[in-house]
This record gives sequence, C-alpha cells and structure tokens, in this order.
Amino acid sequence: MSTPSAHSRLLILDFGSQYTQVIARRVRESHVYSQIVPFDTKAAAIRKLAPKGIILSGGPASVYGKKAPQPDPELFNLGIPVLGICYGMQLMGHHLGGKVEHSEQREYGMGKLEVVRESALFEGLGESLDIWNSHGDKLTKLPAGFRTVAKTANSPYAAIEHPSKKFFGLQFHPEVVHTPKGKEIIANFLFEVCGFAGDWTMGSFIEETCERIREQVGKDHVILGLSGGVDSSVAAALIHRAIGDQLTCVFVNNGLLRANEEEAVRKLFGDNFQMKLQVVNATTRFLTKLKGVTDPERKRRIIGREFIKVFEDAVTKLSKRKGKGAAPAFKFLAQGTLYPDVIESVAIAGNPAALIKSHHNVGGLPKRMKFALVEPLRELFKDEVREVGTELGLPKEVVQRQPFPGPGLAVRILGDITRERLSVLREADSIVVAEMKASKWYYKVWQSFAVLLPVRSVGVMGDERTYENTVALRIVESQDGMTADWVKLPYALLAKISSRIINEVKGVNRVVYDISSKPPATIEWE
Repeated sequence: MSTPSAHSRLLILDFGSQYTQVIARRVRESHVYSQIVPFDTKAAAIRKLAPKGIILSGGPASVYGKKAPQPDPELFNLGIPVLGICYGMQLMGHHLGGKVEHSEQREYGMGKLEVVRESALFEGLGESLDIWNSHGDKLTKLPAGFRTVAKTANSPYAAIEHPSKKFFGLQFHPEVVHTPKGKEIIANFLFEVCGFAGDWTMGSFIEETCERIREQVGKDHVILGLSGGVDSSVAAALIHRAIGDQLTCVFVNNGLLRANEEEAVRKLFGDNFQMKLQVVNATTRFLTKLKGVTDPERKRRIIGREFIKVFEDAVTKLSKRKGKGAAPAFKFLAQGTLYPDVIESVAIAGNPAALIKSHHNVGGLPKRMKFALVEPLRELFKDEVREVGTELGLPKEVVQRQPFPGPGLAVRILGDITRERLSVLREADSIVVAEMKASKWYYKVWQSFAVLLPVRSVGVMGDERTYENTVALRIVESQDGMTADWVKLPYALLAKISSRIINEVKGVNRVVYDISSKPPATIEWE
C-alpha cells in the first residue's frame, strides 16, 4: 500500500462499485488527496495511514449474501469520520445494529431527495435535490444513535447521520454526474465534517514529487522510453525538472507512428526542453518482422517483443558510451504508470468494472533488465496528468493528445502491414486530425482516427474506373475508454474529411463511418 503524499488523505474502501474511481476523482476535484484501498483493509493498517476521513463505496452485493464483502468492523472504532455510499451505507447500518432488507420496489435512475433535517452534508444545498439511485436493498431500521436527515419516496432513510461519531450514510450516489449537487455533498463531507485543508494541487504535487525523485535517484542516472504520448511526455518533463541531465530519453521509431512523430519529439524534447534524447529508427527491423502477419495478437506480440530488444540495444550502447565498462550506466528506469494501473482490482461478482480490461498496450520490460523504477505519476489519474503537463509547460498538442495504441498503426491496418499501406493510412489519419482540430472537435472527443480496411471497391474518378482502398473513420466519445459511443459529427465535417481523403490520398476511393459503440465493438478495430 502506497504512502505517497505529505498531505492529509481520504481513504476509499472499494466494495466493487463501478463508480469507485469516480468517487476518488470527485474528492480530488476538491483538492483533497484520495487513495483507494481494498474493502478488507485492516483497521490497524488504516490507522497507520492516518486518514482524516473514510468513504465506503457502493457495490453489487447484498450485505446478507454469503460472499458479500465485509470491512474490518474495527474501522468504526477508529474515531475517523465515515461516509457510506449505497452498499457502503447498508454495511455501516448492518454492522452497527440496524436492519437492511430487500426492497419490493427497486430504485434506479433519477429521483428526488427531500432534506428533512439540517445536516453538514447538505449545508447550503436547499431542501430538495435531484439524485441518482441504483439499489435493490435499503435500510429499514436505524442503528442506535443515528437519525434521518433526508428521504425519498421509497426510502425513509435515504440519508442518515450519527452526529457525535461523524458517521454518515447516503442511499444514492453523489459521485455521479446524474446527481447535480453531488460534488457539493462530497465537498461538505470533506470540509465541514473532516476538516480537510484542500491543499492537494498539481503545483504542490510537482514540487513534492521533484523532491522525492531527487532523494530516490541521488547522483545516479535514469533511462526513459519516450513514446510521445501524454504519460511518457509528462513523466519525462517532470523527471527532467527534478534531475536535469541525469535523465536520458530513448525514442524508438518503429515505423508504425503517426505522421511527423519523430520530428515533433526531436523538436519538443531535444531542442525545446534540451533533454538528452536518443532516437532509434528501427522501421526496417519492425516491418521485416511483421511481413505477412495479419493476426492482430501476433502483431502485438511481435511489436512488444521487438520493442524490448531495440530498447535493450539502445541502453547497452548508451551505457558503453558512458565508459563504465560492463557496469550498467543507468540504475533507474522511468515509467509513466498511472494510478488506475496500480489500484488493486476488487473482483466481486456483478462488478462490471472488474471485467473490462485494455489489451492494446505494448507489454512491459522483462525482469532481466535490473532497474529500480521511477514512477512519478503513479498517484495520478489521467486528467491530473494532463494538468501536471500544462503546469510543466508542455504544449496543448501534447497534453491534450488523444490516446494512441501501443502497437501504433499496426492495429489500425487490417491485414498485411507494408510501407505502402502505412503511407496511405498515415496520410488519411493526418487529414482526420487536421480537420478535427480546424473544426474545434478534436479536443471534444475521446479519439478520432482512420482505419485502413483490407477491402477494395469499384469507383469512378474523372472518366476512369478505379478499384482502390477503403478507409473507415472511427470517432468516439468516452470518459475512460472502458465504454464509448460514436460521435454524431456534423454532416458537413464528415463530408469534408471524406472528400479530402479521397482527393488527396492516392489509392483510396471510398470512406465509411463506423457507428458502433463499445460494447459490443471495441474502439480500435484490432
């Protein structure tokens, strides 16, 4: 369990809710550091972390179920304020002597909350609130010392409190956007109940993290695989702020990158930030290995394996260049690991969040590369990483860049990967990006890109018959990539993108638009 920050923290016990990370984000939006821990974390371990407050998340289970996740009952004796949300409220009521029963009428979706008593949770929010419900059980008897502060048509105990112990329960979900004043409810718990200072900012994070990096690294050197994406770019800028020339970045051009990627990385990190940057052009090496490979999984494995070999070769050459003989010149490997990557999954039946896994990233480095890790972003969510990048002076084009798969254009070319097909896709994709930016749509969506299909069709260009390639457009909106929906772009913009691709990209005579959502489809085509 990490102990990352000098700031006061709020702990979130995860009972398998699909909204647990949303709770953490809402807390951090109030400039309070939040940390997610497993539901069965012992009270002694919680005491060592010294949180100023605890939130019990929702979850898919019933408190009476045989496999229902249960907390350490001693957490209610720590003298720390507790807020239970949905299943978390039911657990608190159950453990403290109340009664939970299955409701004859399930509450799901929008509802009205009537505040019937003054409470710190609802200070300044009025007597009637729109809320979002998602529960089948409900509290039917209050534990001793608790009182009702709000109700709904179906739940007389929709919000409860124990004033002296500072225990609170909400049957609804304040963390979701469908509860319009939910953020304010959580803020009231943080500031009016727990007494947080609200001093968790990206500015303070940068300062504290730089100091930790200096303490960890000392006078040794750090190597970082720079991809040009948001995470590795922000990690590079942050580590460089901390230790300067002790950082060396390796950028591998595998030939599967977007247009002008190598030049952009050289200019930004080499010229502008004056970082030590080693660029390795391994295009021929990768394309030789991928020749004739059409299976998506084989593509990923080959690209991941070859990247490790290329990176290893680069580190070996750089180590020898430093004149240290057989001894490694780099003691530390930097990675752009984010907080969602290190949160322990709570695999509870019925939890959809535990079932959705990304499979588009290139695999990690092997254990034989004996580095100590520097992971300066492992406390942060993606939106916070973008904030840090902005504070460090990275341009919007990098900080707000859309996600790009580890295997690159290889998973956006269906079928054989050749220089010719890469060129076609790269040109088409650059038109998509250019028009999305020109129309101000690029930063409104999650991803927008082109896919080259293994499909040729008949067309007419001028007075001649053509038999050429088909390009698909994939433009989706999403919060985290776990689910996504296609974007209803203006017809005029779609027409302009299509027209430019057909007229400017040699070998394409048809453009189609992918209108499938995730699930059942994925965002990437392979």
